[in-house]
Amino acid sequence: MTASAKPKNVGTPSTNRKVIALAVAGALGGFLFGFDSSVINGAVNAVQQEFGLNAALTGFAVACALLGAAAGAFFGGRFADRYGRIPMMILGGVVFLVSSIGSGLAFGVVDLIIWRIVGGLGIGLASVVAPAYIAEISPRQMRGRLGSLQQLAITLGIFTALLSDAVFAGSAGGAGGEFWFGLAAWRWMFLAGAVPAIVYGGIAFLLPESPRFLILKDKEADARAVFTRLWPSGDVDREIRDMRRSIEVDARSKKSGSLRGSSFGLKPIVWVGIILSVFQQFVGINVIFYYSTTLWSAVGFEESNSLTISVITSVTNILVTLVAIALVDRIGRRPILLAGSIGMTVSLATMALAFSQSVTVGGALNLPGAWAPIALVAANLFVISFGASWGPVVWVLLGEMFPNSIRAKALGLAAAAQWIANFLITVSFPPMAGASLPITYGLYALFAGLSFWFVLRKVPETNGMSLEEADTLLPPKNSAKKAAADK
Repeated sequence: MTASAKPKNVGTPSTNRKVIALAVAGALGGFLFGFDSSVINGAVNAVQQEFGLNAALTGFAVACALLGAAAGAFFGGRFADRYGRIPMMILGGVVFLVSSIGSGLAFGVVDLIIWRIVGGLGIGLASVVAPAYIAEISPRQMRGRLGSLQQLAITLGIFTALLSDAVFAGSAGGAGGEFWFGLAAWRWMFLAGAVPAIVYGGIAFLLPESPRFLILKDKEADARAVFTRLWPSGDVDREIRDMRRSIEVDARSKKSGSLRGSSFGLKPIVWVGIILSVFQQFVGINVIFYYSTTLWSAVGFEESNSLTISVITSVTNILVTLVAIALVDRIGRRPILLAGSIGMTVSLATMALAFSQSVTVGGALNLPGAWAPIALVAANLFVISFGASWGPVVWVLLGEMFPNSIRAKALGLAAAAQWIANFLITVSFPPMAGASLPITYGLYALFAGLSFWFVLRKVPETNGMSLEEADTLLPPKNSAKKAAADK
């Protein structure tokens, strides 16, 4: 590539700062995602005791938000294509705010479930719009790192939820203890979600609409204004020309924007996104973040220690996500995913072995000797392997692998599949764990092993490709690198 051919916007500090700021703001939807999905962790035992729930109903109360998230993700993609990315962000914040207040003031398990499902709708919307928005405002040279901000925001949301759970429970002497205004601590865990919801919705009002959405809706002047603000020294004409060409090609197709294809009714690339999303959840990562307090209490740790372990695990998750952000644009998506699959398989198999050694003491499970620290280390190695690979990189791929004409809809379908897979794992864990923890973690290890072979055989490398070049996927192996080298 000659100096004259190099995009002018790349490496311009003021430009990069503007794009990064918008990407961070867009990724706040991921924060809501992480917060809402994990805030239940510290409240599980207290909710179970207060409402007298059995294992199956407890699992459903924890997982029901994921059903709402699946619906929000599925319809969010379609609404985002029709009304824009920003309106969907604002709607997600409002819905999540209402859910946080309703869940905190729930008077029974039925309305708690209803409010959790409502909150799921909000985070489902956010989970679709955030990666699409970030991908569509980012220069290709920065897109992987900026796309990874979605997962970083999720991990920060998880950390904040678990930390607030620990603070409320510690201050009240337990999650069921009385706290401010006579409300139990577990209720304040839910009510705390109102703060990020207000922040997210307020910031969304200040964000510009995605230029690719504006071009898609034939609002070139508005798109040009956004590009000029973001990339003042960039080649705006080239970007708009590339987008126009991509949209024109789509318009000539039989049914522009259709997900339908020859592979079981869908385009092959859509199936790749769906299966990636399912594998991301079927390895059981959210069991660690939804049930870790209950899990470690069940094998002999005190509630306060269990909450502390959960917070430490969430900090580990944040740190390794930063590592993934640093590497994703340097070594590519596929190598990171493959390494993560290996690490998850080994650590989950170790957890299965450790829990196979558990014994029952006084009606409660206990890990004898060195098996308790072995299980703790394996759990954190699992989080490290996931957080440095499948956590952030799947969101990067989902934001960039689909053609422009179907991006939001395909992302919505893939995210909906992810939420349904998350629901199945979450709702099934309590009864499965009650039957056999070794078999449960052994099953997660099996899925982690299968994820390696899926990436090896089916997942394309998108590093270095423009979003408009996504129309060529699935590409031949190494085609992205060859295309970048020829420019």
